[in-house]
Amino acid sequence: MENAPSTTVLLVEDNEVFREALELMLGVVEDVRVVGAVGDGRAAVDACALLRPDVVLMDYRLPELDGVEATAAIRACSESAVVALTATADDAELDALYEAGAVACLTKDSSLDEIVAAIRSASSRGASLV
Repeated sequence: MENAPSTTVLLVEDNEVFREALELMLGVVEDVRVVGAVGDGRAAVDACALLRPDVVLMDYRLPELDGVEATAAIRACSESAVVALTATADDAELDALYEAGAVACLTKDSSLDEIVAAIRSASSRGASLV
């Protein structure tokens, strides 16, 4: 079987320990490659423009720009799909993430399998739009 190209991912998480743990966990997934990891929404927009990842895994509560503002900015200037990953978000916050362009919203207690499935799904959606 031929190796499928890796889905590239930008991690956006202000909690450094969680960001590093997520990067390590995703690092063992064969078809996912983390190309960057940043800690605030403004850095996410800049990194997305530079790295052009397939998927951005976006926290909701961030310094500089929050997850909604950063998602909207990324979707306005990029084809990267955004998957939100948040500790807590109420229905209004989730609605705002979807309205800003997120294709999925997961909680931080989601399993690695669930996160990877959302990344793969988001990546395939992005590919079908091109």
